[in-house]
Amino acid sequence: MAGNSQRRGAVRRAGSKKGAVVGSGGRGRKALEGRGPTPKAEDRVYHVAHKRAQAAAGRGGSAGRQAGQSRRRGGAGSTEVVAGRNSVVEALRAGIPATALYVAARTESDDRTREAIKTAADRGVPLLEASRTDLDRLTDGAVHQGLALQVPPYQYADVDDLLEVAAGSDRPALVVALDGITDPRNLGAVLRSTAAFGGHGVLLPERRSAGVTASAWKTSAGAAARVPVARVGNLVRALEQLKAAGLFVVGLDAEGDVVLPELELATGPVVLVVGSEGKGLGRLVRETCDQVVSIPMGAETESLNAGVAAGVALYEVARRRG
Repeated sequence: MAGNSQRRGAVRRAGSKKGAVVGSGGRGRKALEGRGPTPKAEDRVYHVAHKRAQAAAGRGGSAGRQAGQSRRRGGAGSTEVVAGRNSVVEALRAGIPATALYVAARTESDDRTREAIKTAADRGVPLLEASRTDLDRLTDGAVHQGLALQVPPYQYADVDDLLEVAAGSDRPALVVALDGITDPRNLGAVLRSTAAFGGHGVLLPERRSAGVTASAWKTSAGAAARVPVARVGNLVRALEQLKAAGLFVVGLDAEGDVVLPELELATGPVVLVVGSEGKGLGRLVRETCDQVVSIPMGAETESLNAGVAAGVALYEVARRRG
C-alpha cells in the first residue's frame, strides 16, 4: 500500500507547472497567423541589441568613412521617430531618409497606411511588424496610429566642406549662418531659400539651435538633401574661419548700418548671419560682422521671422549678382 500511495503521489496533475497542458483545440491558431518572421534584434530600435550595434558602429565609423566624407559627422542625438499616419506619409512624400517603417500587427488598413507601405517598399525601406506595446515604447507614448518611421541622425558637414562646395562652383561663396534659431521649421525654410537662390550651405551652432530633424526636412521640401549643413561648437570662431578664407560676414538686424538694397558686399563672397526673431544677433556675433544690414519694412511691422528674413536677403544677393 505504501508503494502504491507513493506512486499515486508522484503522478502530476494536468495543468500543473510541470504536467501536461490542455491544448487550445486550434482556437488560438489565427493569433499565430500573418505575423511573418521575427525581425532581428538589432533591427528593432527598442531592443538593447540595436543600441549596442549603434554604439559599436559609432566607435568604428571613423575608420570606414569614404573619401570625400571624412569630415562628415552625425548629429548628437540618436535616431528620430516620426509617429502617426499623416506624419509618416508626409515624411515619406518629402523624401526624408528612413531606415525602417514599423507597422503594428493587425493595423486597420486605410489609404494612408497603404500609401506609407507602398512608398517605403518602393524606396527599399525595410518594413517591420511590431506590437502596439513596442510601438508605444518606440514612440515614447506618442499617438502613432499603428505606424512609425525611423529616421537616422542627419550627417552634418564641417566649415571646410562648405568652402569646398563654394570653390567647386562658378559663383562667389554664399553661406547662411543661423544664430539662435530654435524652430526646425525656420531652419527648413532657410534651407529651401538657400537652395533656391544659389547658396552653398548653412552653418549652425550646436547649442541653442534647431537641428536637421524630420520637421526641418519636411519644411525644406527636399532642399535638405541638396544643401550641406555644418554644425559647429563655436559660431563666432567658425565665422572668423570663414573671414580668414576671404568671405565677408554680413549680419541681418533691424538696427543695421545700411539697408539691404544698398549692400555693396553682396557681389562678393558672403556669409549672411540671421538672428532669432526675438533677440536678434548675439553681441559677440554682431561684433564679428563686417557689416550689419536691415530689411526695409513698413512702420507697422516690427520684424520678420528668420525664415522670411533669410529668403528676402538671399533673393537680394542673387539679384545683385545677376
